[in-house]
Amino acid sequence: MNKLALDDLLRRSLLEDIGFGDITSEAIFPEDHISQGFLLAKQNLILAGMQVFAQVFALLDSQIQINPCHADGTAIPAGEKIASLAGNTRSLLAGERVALNLLQRMSGIATHTRRYVEAVKDFPAVIVDTRKTTPGLRMLEKYAVTVGGGKNHRYGLDSMVLIKDNHIQAAGGIAIAVQRVRSQGAFFRKIEVEVEDLQQVEEALSVGADIIMLDNMHIRMIEQAVKMVDGKALVEVSGNVVLERIAELAAAGVDIISSGELTHSVKTADISMRLS
Repeated sequence: MNKLALDDLLRRSLLEDIGFGDITSEAIFPEDHISQGFLLAKQNLILAGMQVFAQVFALLDSQIQINPCHADGTAIPAGEKIASLAGNTRSLLAGERVALNLLQRMSGIATHTRRYVEAVKDFPAVIVDTRKTTPGLRMLEKYAVTVGGGKNHRYGLDSMVLIKDNHIQAAGGIAIAVQRVRSQGAFFRKIEVEVEDLQQVEEALSVGADIIMLDNMHIRMIEQAVKMVDGKALVEVSGNVVLERIAELAAAGVDIISSGELTHSVKTADISMRLS
């Protein structure tokens, strides 16, 4: 992760939460009050985001000590201690919510991604994410996907050429859209084209698409499309990709399975922070 970008995100998040100060903690605890505590997994999870968790407190108070018991990517059972912490009580309480929110969300994404990855372990298909991320949190959420064993699709619009349905409709067809991309000097970039039916698969092949994304196709059409492509391009399947369909999609012979559900509908992991 880019540390400058991470620190900027965390500072803005802390400012949003703390405002002009934690009036409750400042009223209860003197400035020099010290506490110890720990993080506890309250469910089975894949840990992701310990670096982020620790950096929240590092920005608030360099004297706070965070000692992880496990590394990112570790499968942690419910009831297991994740980390121990110690330091100024006011600082610990000021950073608690931001640090936990991010750790819980990232671990939730990693945990859900691992389920997807396990579902296709007997097939060559890879699980990838999408740009359907929480605004401002894309760097963290895409990192969490990789911790869970998935791969990252394009990070942003500047990462690769992906010609989607609206490009095709507005341009007047796949061939025109691809021709215009290549005329702008993008011949050195891979080109991915989103298609909705077998006729568009044929058109994408005819213009030399490197990756063909099958969008919202039923399983029989996906199987036909894979046979049509016959190794001349990579085949990605997307749209209505949920855990229950993953094995079936992988068995159809696709190369890439992309799912927005990895980030946009994930349930955060249940982790608590306890002080004494």
